[in-house]
Amino acid sequence: MATIRKRDLPVDASRRFLEPGPVLLLCSAHGDQRAIMTLGWHMMLGYDLVGTYVWEDNHSHALARRSRECTLNVPGVDLLDAVVGIGNCSSGEVDKFRRFGLTPTRSREVSAPGIGQCHAILECRLHEARITRDYPLFVWRVLRLRAAVSPALPRTVHYRGGGRFMVSGGEVSRRRLFRPDMLDA
Repeated sequence: MATIRKRDLPVDASRRFLEPGPVLLLCSAHGDQRAIMTLGWHMMLGYDLVGTYVWEDNHSHALARRSRECTLNVPGVDLLDAVVGIGNCSSGEVDKFRRFGLTPTRSREVSAPGIGQCHAILECRLHEARITRDYPLFVWRVLRLRAAVSPALPRTVHYRGGGRFMVSGGEVSRRRLFRPDMLDA
């Protein structure tokens, strides 16, 4: 097998190669306030644990920290313009549900709403927070997962930096190569 020629890039371009997964919409609520933020910095930490980086100056940070819960909503490509728009304004200044025509849905396990137009909604409670000046990391335990029946594999968007997104596409199966005990659901 031939080696691939490479060139040096700035280290801040790393996310183009290591993007963490689909862009999410994080909803938080506390008291009579609610917020939606576009979230590109997240990671799976276990089957039911999700880590998120929520900047301290973001309105959602304060609500999530006070309420200790949120919903993580997985939008499809059809919501891409709303996803970008949500990231360009503050929930402290505008009702993003109204501005972007999104339907808040009632959650069973948390007070934060879900987003009716999203493919999946994960209701989460704070498991642990590692809030430092530079790294506000929230670790969420997923308490409930709801997902659309169809399509089974939605076309999600993945941020690559510089205002560019990758849209998920086809799937390639190698299931037959896995040991049965190494397969997840």
